[in-house]
Amino acid sequence: MAAAPEAELELTPAEAEESLVADVTAALESDEPQRAAERTAALHPADIADLFEQIAPHLRLSLARALGDQLDSNVFAEMSEWVRDALLEELPNTEVAEVIGDMDTDDAVAVVEELDPEDKAEVLAGLDAADRVAIEEALTFPEESAGRIMRRDPQAAPEHWTVRQAIDHLRAEQPDDTDFWELFVVDPAHCPVGTIRLSWLLTAPTTLKLTDVMQREQTLIPVEMDQEEVANLFQKYALISAAVTDSAGRLVGVITVDDILHIVQQEASEDILRLAGAGDESDLNVPIPKVVRVRLYWLVINLGTAILASSVVGLFQGAIERLVVLATLMPIVSGMGGNAGTQTLAVVVRALATGQLTTSTTRRAIAREMTIAAANGLALGTLIGLGVTIRYSNLLLGAVMGAAMLINNLVAGAAGVLIPVFLDRRGIDPAVSSAVFVTTMTDCMGFFSFLGLAVLTGLA
Repeated sequence: MAAAPEAELELTPAEAEESLVADVTAALESDEPQRAAERTAALHPADIADLFEQIAPHLRLSLARALGDQLDSNVFAEMSEWVRDALLEELPNTEVAEVIGDMDTDDAVAVVEELDPEDKAEVLAGLDAADRVAIEEALTFPEESAGRIMRRDPQAAPEHWTVRQAIDHLRAEQPDDTDFWELFVVDPAHCPVGTIRLSWLLTAPTTLKLTDVMQREQTLIPVEMDQEEVANLFQKYALISAAVTDSAGRLVGVITVDDILHIVQQEASEDILRLAGAGDESDLNVPIPKVVRVRLYWLVINLGTAILASSVVGLFQGAIERLVVLATLMPIVSGMGGNAGTQTLAVVVRALATGQLTTSTTRRAIAREMTIAAANGLALGTLIGLGVTIRYSNLLLGAVMGAAMLINNLVAGAAGVLIPVFLDRRGIDPAVSSAVFVTTMTDCMGFFSFLGLAVLTGLA
């Protein structure tokens, strides 16, 4: 936590947080809102937002009332989406409008888009005309696009100005949003033609024109670009901020690195959860019915694939009856293939997300993963083959086991690359549905290769 009473100076951050939650909970349950407000008086808005997530849901409205003016737009901006939306539902729309009116436009849009139609109309009506127009315009852009996350107050100056004129303008303007790192230079059509870092602006001779000190090369973000692509550009070019332009090339907003950090975390979390078939919400405050629906959907699909894999085993029921040890060993082949496929899949999905895996690099990626699969398959096949030979004193059984391990690793490598690439080329998110197909392939081929080789070699 950002601050703690003197009595807690010796506590670890985790202990201090637990103490804070316990104290505030006790104060609210004892109907002592003043004590709860005093306990949180020195906290940073992000820590207050964490406190709302930590306390019991039935106490959150009481805490909001106790905080009063301390519960401002900065706190709501830091809150979990689910906690924030639930809390706003409890507040009158007039209070919601006041909170949204103080937010940056990108944060305000995230709140407004989750409101019910009736509440949305009432809240928008309670905003200043300028704020309402900015939010309504932002809502016209696609979800998770640059237009949704950009700020609509970029600092800009015409190209004919001098350094002195630009500095005087910034001082006189006294912009509400002081968190900016560069000045965008625009032409008469308000199209960005260059950018000037504040450090350059403050150290350059004041008589020079902006065009003499600006950097002409810049990364421009189309307003409809997906936020994940925007994050990749920030990472690739080490950007602190970037201009957002409309279809005519005019400057309409700016995206800063603090906005991108949130996007990077969000996108990475979504990919991990989707690969596991757990939806795209990691928040512990997500309603249980929603979590059950999302997870059950993929579990039912996995049930179907498991039945498919068992049907492959059923084809070799006679062979298993003749050599029962096959039933003991075959899960090893399928299990190791599944693990190998998951490794490849994770790498490929991330490469697709970051733009590393493109049409021109696909063949190289396939060759690379197949080489890795062959090396791992040979190593694992040799290891398990020797182990089985020694354990069961059966060289043929060991050879079949090793060969099946190699085959299934090759299948895992191919499936781990080809399936997500195939889905991505058809506009389907590979993080959502690749895992179930890869697992099905490795399970079925694991059983089929091991049991099939056992039959072909006359082992069973």
